[in-house]
Amino acid sequence: QVQLVESGGGSVQAGGSLRLSCAASGDIYWRDCMAWFRQAPGKEREGVAALALGGDRTYYSDSVKGRFTISQDNAKNTVYLQIDRLKVEDSAMYYCAARYTCYSGVLRYSADFAYWGQGTQVTVAS
Repeated sequence: QVQLVESGGGSVQAGGSLRLSCAASGDIYWRDCMAWFRQAPGKEREGVAALALGGDRTYYSDSVKGRFTISQDNAKNTVYLQIDRLKVEDSAMYYCAARYTCYSGVLRYSADFAYWGQGTQVTVAS
């Protein structure tokens, strides 16, 4: 079993920055792919960033490329999502998720991720 705990969300002004964290614990050593998804009220869950832990390859959705950065701290079993130049449309609940391996297009298939955190809320004011 894998436990994922997100933190770092909050309310910020447009143009600001946030860094979200996802701490993993439990039986975590099989996982090589960590991702961040977000879901706004009334909208479908959207994959925004993924990281292949072994090779550091990253994947981003077109909507966030250039503003979001996913990274890891192996010693802390933690994955981060740095969000810069926040926009009102970035407001959503942000979830981290884990699966065995990343692949091209992985952000389109949230159902492929077996483990999820409880989410952290990001609210951006204009």
